[in-house]
This record gives sequence, structure tokens and C-alpha cells, in this order.
Amino acid sequence: MAHEGKRIRAAREGIEPLKLYPIDEAIKLVKAKASAKFDETVEVSMNLGVDPRHADQMVRGVCNLPNGSGRTVRVAVFARGAKADDARAAGADIVGAEDLLEIVQSGKIEFDRCIATPDMMPLVGRLGKVLGPRGLMPNPKVGTVTMDVKGAVAGAKGGSVEFRVEKAGIVHAGIGKVSFDEAKLVENIKAFADAVAKAKPAGAKGTYIQRIAVTSTMGPGVKVEPTTVLTV
Repeated sequence: MAHEGKRIRAAREGIEPLKLYPIDEAIKLVKAKASAKFDETVEVSMNLGVDPRHADQMVRGVCNLPNGSGRTVRVAVFARGAKADDARAAGADIVGAEDLLEIVQSGKIEFDRCIATPDMMPLVGRLGKVLGPRGLMPNPKVGTVTMDVKGAVAGAKGGSVEFRVEKAGIVHAGIGKVSFDEAKLVENIKAFADAVAKAKPAGAKGTYIQRIAVTSTMGPGVKVEPTTVLTV
């Protein structure tokens, strides 16, 4: 524990806990403080002025990161016929219908994103208790229930990230890797913040985006001046 404490203290050196850093400077600090032996994910967290317990204050959406996420995303698609062929051609890892239903029901969930054509939703709906808690249930609001399976698969593979506000009013996502150039990370964060801003619900009152922070998987958090991120 003493060793872990020293590592954390060393990582926090040079970061003022109450200061709001311009996004460019915050990213430089995050990259400099990432000391793990693997390529850490750069994460952004945003505190929103919403109460997700109310339906008109739910925030949910998807963002296509301009520079990708750096993650390898495994995609499953529920489709038949030509749409199933489209999904395979776009690089989907698993494609099926009743056979895929049985695989998921058996507890074998080896994918990170689930896409379905609208006609498959009565079948997929039977998996709500399995996919729902994992955040994998296809939803038209985030583009995972669609006839354009080719575009949806390409987006998922290319770095689109879904977001959904948590009970405490926080939304967060991985927006790249520490190995990314600073400019690309900044561009990804601004794109994500823009997507969250555009997803502002009708019931939100007062300041919508209240606080923003960035961190790496194993690194300390750095608070960000919101006006250096928001473009709207």
C-alpha cells in the first residue's frame, strides 16, 4: 500500500486540485501523468444539471469520434438475409437471428456493441433482461436499431461511443488512448462534449454542463475549464 500511495502522490504532483485547466493543458497533464505499462484510455467525465429519475431529463446518445477511440470493438448484429450479408461485409464479428438469440441466452456474450434491424426487435426484446443491464440493448436513439447495418457496424468499429447519464447526473466515456496526439484527443473530447450538449433534454434547467474532468485509466483526474471544450 505504501508503494501505491507514493505512486499516486507522485502522479498528483503539479496538478492543482481546485484549478480549472484549459483543455489543451489538461490533456498534456493527463498524458504526462500516465505511467502504466499499457496504453491507458483517456476518459472524460461531465457533471450535468439533470435528474435522470425524470423521463424528461434523461440524456442519451452516440458520438462518432473523429479520430476513433483506439479500442477494438466487437460487434454483434441481429439480421437476416441481405442485411445479414451487409453486416458481415462491414466487419461484424457475430451475425445471426434465432441462433444468435440462443448464444446470448446461454450467457455467451462476446461482443461490446449490439445492433439490430427493426424487424428483429420482437426477437431481441426477449433478451432485455440479459442485454439491458449490460448496456447492450439495441436502441434507435443511439442508432443501434437501424436498416443501415453497414453504417452502424462501420461506426461502431470506427470509434463511435454511446453515452447515457448515470443516476448522479454524470456522463462519461473513453475518448482515445494516451498514445494519441494531444490535438487528436482534444478534437475527440470537443466532439463528445458537442454531442452531449446537443442531447440536452427538454426538462434540463439552469446550467446544463456544470463540470468537466479528464483522466487516464490509472492516472489522476484533471479539472477542465468548460468554455475551452464547448463549441455550442
